[in-house]
Amino acid sequence: MTRYLGKRAITAVVCVALVLVINFALIRLAPGNPARLLVGTETPTAEQVQLITEKYGLDKPLPVQFLVYVGNLLRGDLGVSYYTNEPVAQLIGEKLANTAILSLSGLFLSVLIGTLMGIVCARRVGGKLDNIFSGITYFVDSFPSFWLGLMLMLIFSVRLGVLPKAGMFNVREDFEGLRYALDVMKHMILPVGTLTILQIPYFFRISRSAMIQTMGEDFITTLRASGMPEGRIFRKYVFRNSILPTVTAVSIFMAYVVTGSALVEIVFSWPGMGSFVMTNISRRDYPVLMGIYLMLSISVAIVMIAVDVLYSFLDPRVSHGGRA
Repeated sequence: MTRYLGKRAITAVVCVALVLVINFALIRLAPGNPARLLVGTETPTAEQVQLITEKYGLDKPLPVQFLVYVGNLLRGDLGVSYYTNEPVAQLIGEKLANTAILSLSGLFLSVLIGTLMGIVCARRVGGKLDNIFSGITYFVDSFPSFWLGLMLMLIFSVRLGVLPKAGMFNVREDFEGLRYALDVMKHMILPVGTLTILQIPYFFRISRSAMIQTMGEDFITTLRASGMPEGRIFRKYVFRNSILPTVTAVSIFMAYVVTGSALVEIVFSWPGMGSFVMTNISRRDYPVLMGIYLMLSISVAIVMIAVDVLYSFLDPRVSHGGRA
């Protein structure tokens, strides 16, 4: 296992380095000049644009800019935002916490509800409940995230007035402690509900299909023929062998938790990473974008390695010994 993890770590470092190079080139080669936006006037003069360009080193050749960026990165410096002059690490840290609260809550609920629905339907394939759940999930799966968010906002905020329609907390109140936490939770209901509803069909289909396939295996038939109780067969063999695809799906969602809720955050004015990415793309704020994409690539690499380790515990047939 140690040897395998060492190889995966080296592979992860190489992948992150390649992503760093590609993102650096693509961001700076994309149309748009941040210097013109930073001037702050609709018709900037050539002298103003040149002054800003030189200030941020954008006049240097691309390879030189990249070497300067990597040198700063190796010292733990992600740079400062062109617009706010705040450290990129600080800006990302503030937004990441807000996104994690929203996205991980939606992911937890959707995995729990979707998997339970899949288990119920897999044990009664073709039944009334199976047909109802399958039909509902296929119908819900066609909803655009922004449309569903707007519909929930229209119903529960505008029409009924029972839930706040935007923001993370009530800016008119100065809540502290438990009251602040409850206020944040109240503001989370609609965006988390939107994410949960949209993700349930995905985990429902994965868990249902995996369990139906496992229950059709020959070793399950043998266990039934031996007289083992159906409940024990399901808990000890069917569920454990069927959970691996769900683990893979969860890892993918977790790896992209930074940008996966972008549209929902924009609809509900949630101060998270999704809307933060969109804002900085329009601003051409290179340091912030590079910091976000670097963090995203590192998170993907870490989650993939963690999933490989988890696989070896969930399924003894998966071995990462010296042969890896």
